[in-house]
Amino acid sequence: MPQNKDQGMRALKALLFGSGSLILFGIGAILFGYLALNFFRIDIPTAHMAILIKKTGENLTNDQEVAPTAEYKGVQREYLLEGTHWRNPYNWDWKIIPQEEIPDNKMGVLISLTGDNLGYGEFMAKTDPKVNNQEGELKVEQLQDGVLTKGIVPGYLNQGRYSINPYLFKLELHDPIVVPAGFRGVVTNLSGPIPEEANTLLVPPGFRGVQKETLGTERYLFNPYEKRVNLVDCRSQRFNLAEKKDMGFPSKDGFWVSLDGIVEFRILPDHAAEVYVTYNEQDNGEKIDEEIIRKVIMPIARSFCRVEGSKNSGRDFISGETRIEFQKKFEEAMRTECQPLGIEIVVALITNINPPQQIAEPVRKRELAKQEEKQYQQQILQQTSEQNLAIEKELVKRKRELIQAEQEVVKLTTQAMREQEVAVTKANENLEVAKLKLEAAADEAEAIIARGTAEADVVGFNNEADAAGWKRAVEAFSGDGDAYARYVLNQKIAPSYQKIMANTQDSPIMKIFESFASPAAIPKPEGTSTPAPLAANPAP
Repeated sequence: MPQNKDQGMRALKALLFGSGSLILFGIGAILFGYLALNFFRIDIPTAHMAILIKKTGENLTNDQEVAPTAEYKGVQREYLLEGTHWRNPYNWDWKIIPQEEIPDNKMGVLISLTGDNLGYGEFMAKTDPKVNNQEGELKVEQLQDGVLTKGIVPGYLNQGRYSINPYLFKLELHDPIVVPAGFRGVVTNLSGPIPEEANTLLVPPGFRGVQKETLGTERYLFNPYEKRVNLVDCRSQRFNLAEKKDMGFPSKDGFWVSLDGIVEFRILPDHAAEVYVTYNEQDNGEKIDEEIIRKVIMPIARSFCRVEGSKNSGRDFISGETRIEFQKKFEEAMRTECQPLGIEIVVALITNINPPQQIAEPVRKRELAKQEEKQYQQQILQQTSEQNLAIEKELVKRKRELIQAEQEVVKLTTQAMREQEVAVTKANENLEVAKLKLEAAADEAEAIIARGTAEADVVGFNNEADAAGWKRAVEAFSGDGDAYARYVLNQKIAPSYQKIMANTQDSPIMKIFESFASPAAIPKPEGTSTPAPLAANPAP
């Protein structure tokens, strides 16, 4: 019984000791979780970063500002980005800062604050080639180990958000280079090797100095510590020669001739760098046109005017021919002298020449007389031209009327030919109709002839019949035709007589019958026979 009691007590003690351990473990776990959430946890919000600072480790030397590795105390090269991270607060401290933001229309330039010191005269930091791409833009993810020395980091950062350790790099914002229309950008390399050939206006590409190649109209991103871009205005510039009231020359006869003019010029884009280096004194290119006017345009203009103007007398500049010739030579000389210097003369015009007043009035009158003479000659030529024009107009009018007459003749001829053709056609038709009528008349004539022949034959036959009857009747009177004739006469007239009154035998009516009293003696030629008398028609 006591043995069992001891075992129970030991079991109870073991149970109590195990429960206490579990409770203590639970309390420890809760405490560790609380500490971890409040002291070990690092929450980095969006667009922020955490700079780590080591509390323990080896001390830095006097020339060190940032710990080279995690074994040293101080600010670490490593940093933390957005999210949740865990660090021991005994060994580490941290500082949450916003990330660097480069806005639109800006670019960033980095200055390395750590690394080896540069040599004398050097200001650009030495970097690993992997830090820059081909266009000069920096690769931020390789900056930490790629920058070897202090100084300005070659290249630039484009717009955007970057996680840059402010203990390692300093960020500067700069404006991009914009070359507007009509300008050229002259590039000057501020870093790089010194050219072997000294005292040259332009250097080969990659060397320190002004580059021959210029920039056109565009937006460019350059590190302003590496390259400087100066704008050169290549647009046309205009100014007056007598702007300072000192433009003139002595004439051949000793008179002072003043003049005024307009010169319009522009810098040739291909020679912009050479012109910039040669004539720029302000080191910015903004007033280079004034330098060109002062150093190039005005000296050339004065030299020409004094050399060429002294070859003519004062009165020659009043006449128009000398002035025109002087103007042509002036423009040609300005272009010839300025073209090799990279300056193009667009217009070089002499607007006014003031001859000496002592000779101006008489020469002016003479010139006016010459001009009037030319005017009269022009009027004569104009009148002659008007006369010739009137003659030409009359000739044109005459030719027009002749053409109209010819057209009328052609019209009438055509109409007559057409009418002739119509008449011939109609005549041919009438001829054909006449032919047809002629043929019909011939046929009708033949019919008439046939009919007349037939009727004549009938008459002949009838006459033959009558003659045959008469012949037979005469034969009844023994062939005495007279007898037969008397018989027929008496037969015809006898019924018509009722009474005959005659007082004498010699009366006229009785003489009618005398011819029937005895036959008439008809002489008969020799060798012929007496024809038989025709018998009278016995018909009543």
